[in-house]
Amino acid sequence: MRDSKNSDRPAQNTAFEGEEHPEGQRLQKVLAHAGVGSRRACEALIVEGRVEVDGSIITELGARVGPDAVIYVDGQRVNTSPEHEVFAFHKPENVVSTMQPEGNLRCIGDYVHTREARLYHVGRLDVATSGLLLLTNYGELAHRLTHPSFEVPKTYVAMVQGKVAPGLGRKLIRGVELEDGFVTVDSFAIKELRPHSSIVELTLHSGRNRVVRRLLSAVGHPVTILTRTQVGPIRLDNLGEGKMRPINGKELSELLGAVGL
Repeated sequence: MRDSKNSDRPAQNTAFEGEEHPEGQRLQKVLAHAGVGSRRACEALIVEGRVEVDGSIITELGARVGPDAVIYVDGQRVNTSPEHEVFAFHKPENVVSTMQPEGNLRCIGDYVHTREARLYHVGRLDVATSGLLLLTNYGELAHRLTHPSFEVPKTYVAMVQGKVAPGLGRKLIRGVELEDGFVTVDSFAIKELRPHSSIVELTLHSGRNRVVRRLLSAVGHPVTILTRTQVGPIRLDNLGEGKMRPINGKELSELLGAVGL
């Protein structure tokens, strides 16, 4: 439900809201409240045999599930916990990736301090970099998203100095030696060429400090503007600077699936 004191805040993703039933809530209702789709769309998913509960495919519309049920739709985990919140946040430039102020600069905490649930940023963007940061109170999700073993890809768009040569992408995919080790990119694309600058897009798994800036500088193209546009399956899209939006439903299932949750 919406907080009357924070009427602009999205409703909490509470799959098991409402009156309790001794056998749990109807599966289609749980799926709908978790953001999978409308009640009717969720009923269709069940009838089509696309919903799994605690290891068993459910096709009966009368099935009820409890709050501890583990539910998958099309092989993707559905988050039914009312306690877990995940948000996409568009960090502006000159905002530090901390929840507490540092010096005279604004911090992420300035944008979320009115929320009841305590949120944490997943990883960091340096103060001069804008773009997508994930915020959550789901500790295990945050841990997996930042742990190198899960290899969550991140995509950036950069304006760099100089006109990028066509062969640069192949060089970056093969890898470049930096002061703290070898770094490769998964993909690289030239988006725009100008007389004295270029706009490029690159995706990589590395989460090292300022790795994109250091990587592009090492190949002769220092970064002038940098924006992160995607983390795993989550895209920044048209989210405005300083704004945040809840991640739920299929989008959240894809994020959980990307890290094995």
